[in-house]
Amino acid sequence: MESAPVPDHRKICVILNEHSGDHPDKQSRREKLTELFAAQGLEAELIGLTPEKPILETARKAAASGCEMIVAAGGDGTIGAVAAAAHEAGVPMGVIPQGTFNYFARGLDIPEEPEGAVRILATGRLQEISLGEVNGEVFLNNASLGIYPLILRTREGVYQRWGRSRIAAYWSVVLALAGFRHPLRLRAEVDGRDTEIRTPLAFVANSAYQLDQFNLDGADAIRDGDFVLFTSKGTSRWDLVRASLRLAMGKAQKGEEFGVVTGREITLHTGRPRALVARDGEKELMDTPIRFRRRPEPLRVMVPAEAAIAGEARAEDTAA
Repeated sequence: MESAPVPDHRKICVILNEHSGDHPDKQSRREKLTELFAAQGLEAELIGLTPEKPILETARKAAASGCEMIVAAGGDGTIGAVAAAAHEAGVPMGVIPQGTFNYFARGLDIPEEPEGAVRILATGRLQEISLGEVNGEVFLNNASLGIYPLILRTREGVYQRWGRSRIAAYWSVVLALAGFRHPLRLRAEVDGRDTEIRTPLAFVANSAYQLDQFNLDGADAIRDGDFVLFTSKGTSRWDLVRASLRLAMGKAQKGEEFGVVTGREITLHTGRPRALVARDGEKELMDTPIRFRRRPEPLRVMVPAEAAIAGEARAEDTAA
């Protein structure tokens, strides 16, 4: 994807999720970001999120108000919603990662420290990336059916009790698998080819960086513009626990624990009118069948200047 100089953005709107990730520092995120933007000579309007303000709706209102760049300050769920609004409005997007894992930002070499991320908004370049969508909704890293939405539901309770951290996230996986009952029966249509699958997990990946981190096949296919559909080969509770622990340690057995299919368009038929879908850490009910495809127009994202100039393919790792 092409990179371009950053235009003179007069109005920057920051969609701020003050509750994402694990940030124990005493200074509020709003105060910290206000100081950092001022230090870089940038004027920004910080827009806080509340339960009464859905992320996507808030970002769309910001775009409609004349924002010339919309910045997501939150986890991958917040970033995904802001990406959708920025893409719809045709304006560039910036990222200040504040989540637990920050796969999207890490895949674009955006620092996880707010100082570095804000500096990129002032000194970086615009990079075009391709967006994936599931039933019309944007996803950046992955979307899935089956056991993973159950994991997300369990994770909410773990976070409420113990706080947000990567250890808590991994523990929620173990708890959710302990409650696993029945696998899915799917008909998967990939670029016109049909396959019958019985699996507890159907996982569509759109991040080459994430697959590399977990030692999974398919990163090169994503760089070439495909999605990668993973389906768990194990159907017992112990099979899932073992595979999950290996994933967490980055020691997944390639080709042994997951079936892998690549394609430009994927449709999953569940035999039911609706299915619970996890999308970049958020979950929602969707009408079936569940369709995955790429949006025809790219999204422009601020990335480090050196990555955009000397390593253009690096940004394509996430969504070529």
